[in-house]
Amino acid sequence: MRRGILTASLVASLLVMGGCASNDPLAQDATSANFTSADGTVTEVAPANRGDAVSFESSDMTDGSTVSSEDYRGSVLVVNFWYAACPPCRAEAPDLAGLATVYADQGVRFLGVNVYDNASGAQSFEKTFEIPYPSALDADTGELRLAFAGDLPPSGIPTTFIVDRDGRIAARLLGYIYDRSMFEDMLDRVVAEATP
Repeated sequence: MRRGILTASLVASLLVMGGCASNDPLAQDATSANFTSADGTVTEVAPANRGDAVSFESSDMTDGSTVSSEDYRGSVLVVNFWYAACPPCRAEAPDLAGLATVYADQGVRFLGVNVYDNASGAQSFEKTFEIPYPSALDADTGELRLAFAGDLPPSGIPTTFIVDRDGRIAARLLGYIYDRSMFEDMLDRVVAEATP
């Protein structure tokens, strides 16, 4: 029995660490006991049970542009709350960059929400991980965190939301995306929903 528990623990550890960017020391600490992050809880919300559309606006983008929730209506949107020195944020960054590229042809759009850094810190992270989508800087105003603070708030960093074409939260993942295929399955289900 004890050997089975140890084997299961080792397999789980290898699976978790497999998602880390191996050349990034901070990303390797994503599951460290020295770092407190969101707990990995996944919540999916059936279309009939989704709340009101999330409404937001930010003029503080890393690329100097402005963004509004209205810019994304009619598209499935993935929103990732992050900051540059967060180990699990770094561990999941390559997967998020890859997902944004893979799903672009399906009309899925991505938005980062940086909760801590200034523009230069956020831009450095985006360059390092070749992030192909924009990020809003939310450290000073907290506007985007407030916009998502309803029934399923971003209660840890990272937190990733899937927002349906009507602007309603369809899924939330607290913690880093340790299982890309699981996240893709959730995203596929929202993409497959009938268009408004």
